[in-house]
Amino acid sequence: MSQMKAAVISEVNGPWVLEDRPVPEVGPNDVLVRIHASGICGTDVWISNGTLSFKEFPLILGHESVGEVVGVGSSVTSRKVGDRVGIPMHQKTCGVCDFCREGHPISFVSAVNCANPTLTGVNVDGGFAEFIAADANGTVQLPDGISYEDAAPTMCAGYTVWSGLRRADAKPGAKIAVVGIGGLGHLAIQYAKAVGYHVTAVTRTPVKDELAREFGADDVVADGAALKDAGGADVLMHTSSSHAAVVDAMTGLKPWGKVAMIGIATDEVALPAGPVTFQSYQIIGSAHNGTEYLVEALDFVARGIVKPMVDVYPKERVGDAYEAAATSTARLRAVVTF
Repeated sequence: MSQMKAAVISEVNGPWVLEDRPVPEVGPNDVLVRIHASGICGTDVWISNGTLSFKEFPLILGHESVGEVVGVGSSVTSRKVGDRVGIPMHQKTCGVCDFCREGHPISFVSAVNCANPTLTGVNVDGGFAEFIAADANGTVQLPDGISYEDAAPTMCAGYTVWSGLRRADAKPGAKIAVVGIGGLGHLAIQYAKAVGYHVTAVTRTPVKDELAREFGADDVVADGAALKDAGGADVLMHTSSSHAAVVDAMTGLKPWGKVAMIGIATDEVALPAGPVTFQSYQIIGSAHNGTEYLVEALDFVARGIVKPMVDVYPKERVGDAYEAAATSTARLRAVVTF
């Protein structure tokens, strides 16, 4: 097969359109993956609408992609035909710049500091296509028992929130507050409950109250004042598209509490300087903190402990999937099958 179908965006705010593209060539260190499912992330929306820009249009996005290895390069020993794998955003670093020579592991920090990283669906073609060529060591094997549709959003959304929870390093029995119950937040609740934390969901959207409880939240409150009245939180997990909502929720943060900055938003962060200083708060930045956390995140889903809520679209409706993600009308995560 020399041609494949791929979702191509020709310009800023342009539609996602299925087009015929050549099947990518496989280098000596690459694998060719037949994509079965690819999730739409908020980053895809921001690149598509021009909020973020890394590469000139036309673009093939997608960094929540999973599928089956159907070809391997001549030097590949870590993967074989038939392996079920995922391709995360950060495939590899350049290995030769000043930052890389310091020997850092693969993470988002490496992605933004390496002089020439390979970032799936960001500066190289992504997984909204029938096939993708990727660095073999930049793929992650999927555990048995996980469906492609569930694995796809775990490649970024699940990876992100589990990494943030681990980085916060809360004590056993701690109280975790999840701010924003959306694509990230619904998973954050589940991961936090899976390891035994008391979880409070913070949302101003009444329709999400019951939803948060379905995902395991012990309490649901509307703002920081209500969070404080409910006993407060040792850790705030910022999974919201509003920094202001997280700053408000800090009213309910307990002394020596931590704020794990996971979500991204366009509004400025105006931290309350007094409480941060006098209460010894810690503001922790967190994204993809290393491949080990992705492996752990996938395992929770494979064992049925965490379950992404997804709307699944066939590739012929990729445009509808994007619109649902962009307008927040998808059932928390939109996944496209190929």
